[in-house]
Amino acid sequence: MVYFIFCFWLFGFFFLWHIPRLKPAPHPGNPASGVSVIIPARNEEKILASLLESLNHQDIESIEILVVDDQSQDATAEIAKKLGHRIIRSSTPPEGWVGKPWACWQGAKAASHDVLLFLDADVVLTPGATSRLLTTFMDGEGLLTVQPYHLMQRNYERLSAIFNIIVLAGVNAFTPLQSKLKPAGAFGPCMMCRKDVYFYVGGHKIASNAVLESLPMGHAFIKAGQTVRCFGGRGSVMFRMYPEGLRSLVEGFSKGFATGANAISFSIMALLVCWIFGGVSLTRHLIEALISGNGHAILIWLTLDLLYVAQIQWMLTRIGNFGLRTSIFFQIPLLFFVFVFTLSLIKSS
Repeated sequence: MVYFIFCFWLFGFFFLWHIPRLKPAPHPGNPASGVSVIIPARNEEKILASLLESLNHQDIESIEILVVDDQSQDATAEIAKKLGHRIIRSSTPPEGWVGKPWACWQGAKAASHDVLLFLDADVVLTPGATSRLLTTFMDGEGLLTVQPYHLMQRNYERLSAIFNIIVLAGVNAFTPLQSKLKPAGAFGPCMMCRKDVYFYVGGHKIASNAVLESLPMGHAFIKAGQTVRCFGGRGSVMFRMYPEGLRSLVEGFSKGFATGANAISFSIMALLVCWIFGGVSLTRHLIEALISGNGHAILIWLTLDLLYVAQIQWMLTRIGNFGLRTSIFFQIPLLFFVFVFTLSLIKSS
């Protein structure tokens, strides 16, 4: 069993081998193509201002900001208006559509620039991030998609550690074979593409009723012969997820995570299952060894535990400010993941 778990630990290096970051902008300023930033927002009065203020500190002049108010019941629209940005009042989604894809579709139709940048309301950009996004996008076009760097302030938020790892691993874009494999999807919080290509591939219309619209979006671009390029947001694109409390964290991840897991390739899913099993199994064996007082067994299982700690720390430092304690006590977010994923399977059945 020891050798099996050691092999399972090695799998962790495969699915997050390299997470590329956005390229620096050599000539920040006014680009040849303007950028229309589309922000679908529903009851986001507590977080929208942070994104809009970060957009005000960008170094691109030809930028249009469209806040699509998705029938909010709070001050979302008033905040956007106060900060001087254009507001689009979303109409009731037609039959077969859900809120976010419909809001994004309306924003894309109203956009006046050649390049579209879709941002979730909980995203924040560092100064100059739009220039880095555009520079990286122009290098290959197609669909540029970024998973934001996860910023956390409270301890319960760090329970999302394993979810963050699996979200990045699941797109199949960060393995040693990333140049030879096509991504399995895209990241919904931050996507950039050309307006004409967006409508050519079907845009959010092909994801009209999807809980996780980024998955069919990525597939649509690939099917149309477009490249899909995935990046990590460290240093450029950030977000804070579910700051309302532990209950919101559970509800948010359980809402559609099982559905998203179905889109993960069989090979990556097999590696992830083995890796997770290894972490759970070594913990059980370590506890048994401690109870029995078997010094040799304690040494073996403690060594494997420390290997998992080191590997998870290597993963997490690139995707969020989780801190060393999250890695040392990785069993807690691991068991939390198992619980919430089981809950998600029950909800989706």
